[in-house]
Amino acid sequence: MSDAFTTRMLNVATGSRERVVDLTADCEEFLREAAGGRDGLLNIFVPHATAGIAVIETGAGSDDDLLAALHTLLPADDRWQHRHGSAGHGRDHVLPAIVPPHATLPVIGGQLELGTWQSVCLVDTNKDNANRQVRLSFLG
Repeated sequence: MSDAFTTRMLNVATGSRERVVDLTADCEEFLREAAGGRDGLLNIFVPHATAGIAVIETGAGSDDDLLAALHTLLPADDRWQHRHGSAGHGRDHVLPAIVPPHATLPVIGGQLELGTWQSVCLVDTNKDNANRQVRLSFLG
């Protein structure tokens, strides 16, 4: 594989509850190894039909606010045609239309270029899938 493109799969245990998992430190660690001080792009991709990637502030309640907003937009009730799994699971399959399963972010001098309060997060509302994979890819 060329030095211009490097990829790695993360395994993330999300458990049996809705979660917003901060992946920023994992992204930074990957870039220390993969970017080698170069400029480029970091792509974060979750290959699951019921999870997404968000760039959001964490630790000040915004992650909980995001989950609350998703509850308002996508209630876990019986309105969904997709009905296997736990009650309201159909809404988990609509989540990636609102929180996309990917993000592409700039890397400058080998460093992830985020705003002061921004973090890269996995958003997982699917209580039926306790383990997720997240692919990190650097192109530079």
